[in-house]
Amino acid sequence: MADVRVWRSLLFIPANSWKMLNKAALEMEDGVLIDLEDACPVAERETGRIFARDIAPVLKAKGVDVLVRVNSLPTGVTADDIKVVATEGIDGIMLPKSESKEDIIKVAKMLDKEEKAKGIKKKIAILPLVESPKGVINAYEIGKASDRVAGLGFGAGDFMRELGEGFTITKMTPGEYFPILSYPRSAISIAACALGVPAIDTPFFGLLIDNEGLESETRKAKSLGFKGKMITHPRHVEVVNRVFSPSEDDLTYSKRMVSAYQQAKAEGKGSAVLDGKMIDYAMHEMGMDMIAKAETIAERVKLRNI
Repeated sequence: MADVRVWRSLLFIPANSWKMLNKAALEMEDGVLIDLEDACPVAERETGRIFARDIAPVLKAKGVDVLVRVNSLPTGVTADDIKVVATEGIDGIMLPKSESKEDIIKVAKMLDKEEKAKGIKKKIAILPLVESPKGVINAYEIGKASDRVAGLGFGAGDFMRELGEGFTITKMTPGEYFPILSYPRSAISIAACALGVPAIDTPFFGLLIDNEGLESETRKAKSLGFKGKMITHPRHVEVVNRVFSPSEDDLTYSKRMVSAYQQAKAEGKGSAVLDGKMIDYAMHEMGMDMIAKAETIAERVKLRNI
């Protein structure tokens, strides 16, 4: 698998809007999804490709990961998208409508070709967007198809459309439709966990001003194993990042847990006792992961403020 990233929030931005792309350098901490698919008009596709390529260094200078959502393989223009946007400054490619391992293998070969031709040293990651029943069934195989896969994303809109219930998420409140999507969410998050990569949740389909609903949905997704969430508006960044960040209490306890275990290990013991509870190797690793995540987040904030 590709290096595990901290992607608490990934903001979709139309690839053809230079103004919005530049603004993201001030608004984002984790990553952006520069959209050549749904949010970019076909007539603006060439412009979008160039903007995506040229804005990448600006965003990277602020510590923001840059992913580009290319057009799906059935459109026949995926390779054209990748030919332009695959550069040293791009961290990853999001492949919409990912349904099989063959889809990922095809995109990996396209990236191999561009990296070789352009002398790109850093391997560009792939973030498959699973948004169909077939994709959900094949989630683990999709993730296992290439060592470029850096996560699994869930797209609820197209998933419900394929079920023939596309209006469900517009007619119901987020709280009402959440149980309907519990199975695909669980299938994707479990597959991602088995692969050792983060699961990234679907965007929030409630009102843009409904921060309470957004936070509720994000916390539920987190409880199912998701590590981040795609968002469609900058106003959602603060809520989503806060939910997916280690709290001060969790971080403090993690440091105490790691310290207790390491001291016990130095004394030749296989476990430690902290506040009357046993701390074993698995809990030590969990604490180390949380500390590492907090440090990565802090570094991003530092870069953004330079």
